Amino acid sequence: MELEAAVRGRRSIRKFTEKKVPGVLIEEILDAARWAPSWGNTQPWGFTVLTGAPLEAFKEANERALAAGLAATPDIPMPESWPAELKARYGDIGKTMLDLMGIDRADKDARNRIYARMAGLFGAPCLIVATIPRGVLAEYALLDVGLVVQTICLLAHAKGLGTCIMAAAVRYPDLLRRTAFIPEELRIVAGIAVGWPDPEYPLNRFARKRADLREIVRWID
Repeated sequence: MELEAAVRGRRSIRKFTEKKVPGVLIEEILDAARWAPSWGNTQPWGFTVLTGAPLEAFKEANERALAAGLAATPDIPMPESWPAELKARYGDIGKTMLDLMGIDRADKDARNRIYARMAGLFGAPCLIVATIPRGVLAEYALLDVGLVVQTICLLAHAKGLGTCIMAAAVRYPDLLRRTAFIPEELRIVAGIAVGWPDPEYPLNRFARKRADLREIVRWID
């Protein structure tokens, strides 16, 4: 698969099939992804891969925590506010997905069922957790993690796999630490759900939008 095709074709998958992902495929993806760029070649990232019974135990605990209304305590805090144009894009994608599923925004029960599916990682058979050491400068390390996570997603797409970078996977870091034995000296940054996409699911194939190039690029001649 050509690079541009992978970049344009990769998308967030919101329903996976039950088919298992061979460990060798995940290893191949991570082996290639470690060549992603990083500041000063520091390569601050680390990964924990969950599959099988440990992953299912985490999904169940994650779903219970969400249903109980526990406050999220991610190692990397979510922003408290967004600039208006970014908030509008976020709202637009949410409305698009609700419309595709025939759900009214006022239907709280239906929306809670969606959140429960998110907590269950949309049925993904594999979760890759990205971490950084607590002692590193977070801004640079987070930039590097973003680069390697995108690389993982592109490599997975090129192999026919789907991915979804999920805040819902890292809302309750203590659950991950207990399930995956992630030590306190590592900050949990992101969770990447990995699996085989369900090609018939509407949210896996709707037309996506991106900001017009003129909105995001300034040319200085």
